[in-house]
Amino acid sequence: MNEMTKITTLKDWETDQEVRWCPGCGDYAILKAVQRTMPDLGVRPEDTVFISGIGCSSRFPYYMETYGFHTIHGRAPAVATGTKLANPDLDVWIITGDGDALSIGGNHTMHLLRRNLDCQLMLFNNEIYGLTKGQYSPTSREGTHSPSTPYGSVDRPASPCAFALGAGARFVARGIDVHKGLPDVLKAAHAHKGTSFIEIFQNCIVYNKDVFEEFAAKKTAADTQLHLVDGEPMLFAKGAKGITLNHKTLQLEVVDVADGDWEAAGVIVHDVTNRSVAHMLVEMQFGEFPMALGVLYDDPRPTFEAAVVAQNEASSVGKTPDLQALLNKGQKWTVDEKDGPEL
Repeated sequence: MNEMTKITTLKDWETDQEVRWCPGCGDYAILKAVQRTMPDLGVRPEDTVFISGIGCSSRFPYYMETYGFHTIHGRAPAVATGTKLANPDLDVWIITGDGDALSIGGNHTMHLLRRNLDCQLMLFNNEIYGLTKGQYSPTSREGTHSPSTPYGSVDRPASPCAFALGAGARFVARGIDVHKGLPDVLKAAHAHKGTSFIEIFQNCIVYNKDVFEEFAAKKTAADTQLHLVDGEPMLFAKGAKGITLNHKTLQLEVVDVADGDWEAAGVIVHDVTNRSVAHMLVEMQFGEFPMALGVLYDDPRPTFEAAVVAQNEASSVGKTPDLQALLNKGQKWTVDEKDGPEL
């Protein structure tokens, strides 16, 4: 932490605005997790901005004592990109929902991820449109009954984390609104240089109550949740079960672990830089497998705004930057007043 950085507390991140979500909404837990995490990040409210689109989750900026933009449906990534390019020193957080980010905003979300803007994107996934009274969303399960699907949805749901990986995201994680491990996921996301994509399972108490209860319930969590930690074996059920890779089928499988000997059982060790395994983890079907939570993938590369700034600095003194070298090596440009920018 910079010596000049003011040490903040929870109160420094809370506003005087009345929090207006339905009683029991999972958004309350997420808000409190973020407010409690911010002091641990060594950042300042005046250097932080929260940007949202449209939806229940998008009221978030009103409740953070920072700069904030409540924008329009699906366009938060575009506003965030402009904000970061205008002031790369800002700490940018995007708040969005499954409908906001993956329906009307799918195109903007995809380009944010592939460009790798340095920001944190928190996608609140409640598998429903809550603000507009419970219509089915891109992540709603087949058979979901709603005002827009009275006979049950026939759409196959989108997987937010699979979408993120497919779009080129370099950091992908999952959390649960009320889970005590959510702050650790947020800290890892903030430490990542580039776009951090965090899917948060969020309970909509009114229109999709307890849709995640099968794996979110505390009483069964040990058997239904796989908490991923870099460098540690993929164990669950209090160490009695684990995840292995079948080298013949190249597919993940659940195996029993006898006497704690996970190596003999073939349980694999989590490597956050392994993109192939990350794809397998997000595709695991719950029921046959536990729900994978935590940081699934983390492998940074140079950011979009760093390349734009370098290009602008070079062009300002009449130089043509070697962008390929910049993008491949992640080196920064320095501007010499006499000779211009150099790698």
